[in-house]
Amino acid sequence: MAQRRSRPFHINGVSVPPGTRETVQLDVAQLYTHTPVNMPVHVVHGRRDGPVLCLSAAIHGDEINGIEIIRRVLALPQLRRIRGTLLAVPIVNVYGVLAQTRYLPDRRDLNRSFPGSPSGSLAARLANLFVSQVLARASHAIDLHTGTAHRSNLPQIRANLDDPTTLDLARSFAAPVIINSDLRDGSLRHVADERGIPVLLYEAGEALRFDEESIRLGVRGVVGVMRRLGMLPRVRVKYPPRQPVQVEMTRWVRAESSGILRTTVRLGQHVIKGDRIGLISDPFGDTETQVNAGFSGIVIGRVNLPLVHEGDALFHVARVREPEKASELVEELTGADDSGN
Repeated sequence: MAQRRSRPFHINGVSVPPGTRETVQLDVAQLYTHTPVNMPVHVVHGRRDGPVLCLSAAIHGDEINGIEIIRRVLALPQLRRIRGTLLAVPIVNVYGVLAQTRYLPDRRDLNRSFPGSPSGSLAARLANLFVSQVLARASHAIDLHTGTAHRSNLPQIRANLDDPTTLDLARSFAAPVIINSDLRDGSLRHVADERGIPVLLYEAGEALRFDEESIRLGVRGVVGVMRRLGMLPRVRVKYPPRQPVQVEMTRWVRAESSGILRTTVRLGQHVIKGDRIGLISDPFGDTETQVNAGFSGIVIGRVNLPLVHEGDALFHVARVREPEKASELVEELTGADDSGN
């Protein structure tokens, strides 16, 4: 059956004809210097009808890997054959990126402020703008994040895996790990879920740092989802792709004392309950405290700053079946080709 031709795509008063692309500027509140601030939305509108995928990054202003992922996705020649529409927002929290901080000037977390309000706080107004002008037009969404300051995350997808459609898309993204993650009030995932929009949250790397492996896996993942949705042509593969490691439970190992941390595990490594995964010593080396794995699993997150206080989160461990095999699979997936061909 022939595919139906697209009609012009309308956003913020701009009409984007089929088979074209356009950058639309959404007006955000001005700075106190009276400097205008805009949220750019790049629209790639196909000649044929199809899904509308919202691709967003930098909801936390210091999480910049996603900005580069979106830049590379928009440069892909495959987009000339897109079916449906891609709404790419590389910088949602414009204020945070300008200040290189996670938060907005009012110290609010944008990812706890959705769906927002046109008459609320600065965070609420920015959230409302994104939801009303971008998310409301989407059928699916991918939100790109990194670890927080001084923490790195193994590339992973967090999503509502109890929903079959979302689970299918999570597997299509093919991040090394997919986690069945609870929804948080005020998050973009929560709002999208309430509106029936399947959404994936990609976590990879560290704040304020480009991580090449995380970026390449992110580009490959976005392309994989677009192919699964029928937005891009599928490709024939000689062997079926390996399925990511699916996780139901994770837990942070915390510091039992303050001091200088020396880590002995890497991201993606399997650990066995009771294994020593780090050492905390005082600056003189007179005392040492072992950091041990509380259960068997693989390391999906870790702190990078060696200076730790008692109670600090040090290692994020995911419980999986056969952690050694899971670790091998993670290593295989992170080393896979990312060309998108």
